[in-house]
Amino acid sequence: MDQNTAKRLAAEAALRYVPESGVVGLGSGSTAAHFIRGIARLVSEGRALRGVPTSEESRALASSLGIDLLPDEGPWVIDVCVDGADEVNPALDVIKGGGGCHTREKIVNEAARLNIIIVDESKLCSRLGARAPLPVEVLAFAHTATRQALAKFGNVGLRMVGDAPYRTDSGNLVYDVAIGAIEDPRELNHRLRAIPGVIETGLFVGRVDRVIVAGPEGIRELARPEPARTARY
Repeated sequence: MDQNTAKRLAAEAALRYVPESGVVGLGSGSTAAHFIRGIARLVSEGRALRGVPTSEESRALASSLGIDLLPDEGPWVIDVCVDGADEVNPALDVIKGGGGCHTREKIVNEAARLNIIIVDESKLCSRLGARAPLPVEVLAFAHTATRQALAKFGNVGLRMVGDAPYRTDSGNLVYDVAIGAIEDPRELNHRLRAIPGVIETGLFVGRVDRVIVAGPEGIRELARPEPARTARY
């Protein structure tokens, strides 16, 4: 099974959690794009669904497919949010932010009653951070001072697009911090978010209810024993 097929199958499996009518959080990235197309199909079949996109790219895709979207201002009551992830550990904590959308994704995650992550099997890991740097969204103001503080945790790189710094949909910068395998994701998230200038990290700790994994042997689901909302950070 190729990776794109696995992503599509995971997205299709998540559609069974979508209500007949209600509000759906629309994640960002290539895996979430498959889910958005699935929502558009359900809408075309008569379901009364509205969406809250987590990025401008997801907004454009959803709008082009005829999905009604709620205003950015919120607040929203979201029945289910479905998104992808860069890494997933056995506790169902995840790292997001490879696409630079993690702050908006975390806001929508907070508003959702049920949060589902859809991934192909390659995203599973024993400990977060071992494969890739951790994305941290920061204010542009005094960002080199913020970088200096982040450098205490590992090697820091400003994300670039060509010769220019990458900008999130909200106009902020992203530093990728190579920390290595993370011993305590909750504590690290707390320490990073305490740095002035840091807007949000890519660590989603206690925020995921279910993970749908697609691999060579088909679809499997991983569930958190207790609701994520009781322990999220």
